[in-house]
This record gives sequence, C-alpha cells and structure tokens, in this order.
Amino acid sequence: MDQEKIAKWIKEIRKKHHLTQKQLADRYHVTYQAVSKWENALNMPDISLMKQMSKDFGVRIDEILDGNYETKKKSKIYLWIILLIIIIILCIAIMILKPLHPKNDFEFKTLSSECDNFNISGNISYNENKTAIYINHIQYCGGDDKEEYQTIECSLYESHNDMEKKISTYQSTKENITLEAFLKDVILSIGHYEKSCREYQDGTLYLSINATDHSGKTVNYKIPLKLENCPK
Repeated sequence: MDQEKIAKWIKEIRKKHHLTQKQLADRYHVTYQAVSKWENALNMPDISLMKQMSKDFGVRIDEILDGNYETKKKSKIYLWIILLIIIIILCIAIMILKPLHPKNDFEFKTLSSECDNFNISGNISYNENKTAIYINHIQYCGGDDKEEYQTIECSLYESHNDMEKKISTYQSTKENITLEAFLKDVILSIGHYEKSCREYQDGTLYLSINATDHSGKTVNYKIPLKLENCPK
C-alpha cells in the first residue's frame, strides 16, 4: 500500500463530495484530527473503515489500497475524450465526403446512326449529377470508299441553337489507312460532360469524319446520331 497515494485519495474524495474534515470525521465516528493525519500520510484508516469508504464513494477497495484511483479516473477521462474526438472527425469526414460521392445508379440511353452508310452503337449514361457519352463501335458499310488516306479524324459534335461544339476527337496514328480500318479503332469516351441527358434530342449530336488523301483532298462524312428519348 502506498500511504502517500491513499492520503491523496482521501483528501481528493472528501473535496469532491464537498465535505470538511470534521464532516468526514463525523461520518465515520472519528476525530477531525484523525482525518487530518490520514490526509497528511501520518496515519491510515483501518481496513474495515476503508471498505466502508469504498462502498460509500463507489470505489473498489483495491483502487484505494493501490492508490490508483486518480490514474484510472484520468485514463477513463482520456479514453472518453479520444473517443469523442474520433466521433467528431468521422462526422466531419462524412459531411465533407458525402457531396463527392453522389448517387451512382446510372441510367443508360442508346446512341445509334441515322445514316445508312454507317452502323454506330454507343450510349449516354447519366444520373442526377452528370452525363457520360461513350461510342465504341463505328462501322462503314457504304462499300465504295476503298481509298487509303494519309490522315483521318473522327469528331463528336453537339449542335444546339445554331451553335456547334466539338466534344471529343479521335485521329489516326497510321498513314495509308482505309476508312473501314480506321473506324475499327475509334473509341470516343467523355466521362463527365456538363450537359444533362434531357437536353439532347435526335440530331443534336453528330459525328464528323474528315479523311485527307495524299493530294490534300479531304472527304467529309457527317453522321447524325439517333438518341433513345431521355426523360423530360
């Protein structure tokens, strides 16, 4: 037993319960001088008295005898403080990150060609926060363009209120390539477009293909895209 720690505990528990030395002494039928000696580590209450004190003040007797009351109480306080800090941090993180993870269940609408010479498949995927456009299959089926071109470029445009905007472009990296061979490699992917699906109608999106031969002559194909209706 650590007499100094027990003395400190008696003094602390008395003050915590707003008792004078005389009031504590009267409670346990001793003199206030005895209480003074306890608190100054000049003497200790007998074991039966300490058991009663542990019962009265809700402290285990081993905590009194070991003098660990203060340390354990502080440890519990620190634990609760740490737990509270963690909860606060988690709440703040959820509040900050929630807008970064919007509803991700996308709807899909089909894109296809309105031109008989081209077979096109793709889609518009969208949710309440963004729209993405993806075209992964363009097939030339006109049958009469066998020219080997020096460069070919395929671009996706948006046409709205007499205004045209280029959204995405794919250009050949090979020379002496036919239109059919070039289109097999074309993939147009726009992952986060500012327009919402409902703003598109048939004909507002189209593909423009420019094929330039070795003499500098350019052949242009304009392919309107048909869009499955988006919700209003």
